[in-house]
Amino acid sequence: MSKSTRENAILFLQQMTKVTLALKGYMRQKFKAHNVDITFEMLQVLRFLWEKESCNQQEIATAINKDKASLTYLLDNLGRRNLVLRTEDSQDRRNKIITLTQEGRELESLITPWLEEMYGLVAENVSAGDLATSLHTFETIYKNIQNKAE
Repeated sequence: MSKSTRENAILFLQQMTKVTLALKGYMRQKFKAHNVDITFEMLQVLRFLWEKESCNQQEIATAINKDKASLTYLLDNLGRRNLVLRTEDSQDRRNKIITLTQEGRELESLITPWLEEMYGLVAENVSAGDLATSLHTFETIYKNIQNKAE
């Protein structure tokens, strides 16, 4: 790898980290301003369940790229906040089915406009073509790392 490619890779990753932290910070400010007691990581679980309604823990872990221990911690905290329920899977007692509570469903109407606002900020002054190119770049980087990790 050439020195300039290496330097650009480092800068790219640093910028990616800054963007990720900025997005988390943006949502954290919204949560705080509206007294919503969740984290960005809990939001990932809720967003998946808003689409799916209920599923097992492994489906959530795969969808949000969390290991089982991290997801268990998130689900424990969401359960304490009365946002999700865990029930035994009637087909396989080792599995737990995760379902939104009424409170968990109600958060969707509060939080979705904030997410839409955030998506708008992400796309502001960025062409659809640039976003598509960036998405392709992220997918390629992800595949490169996954292939080496296996």
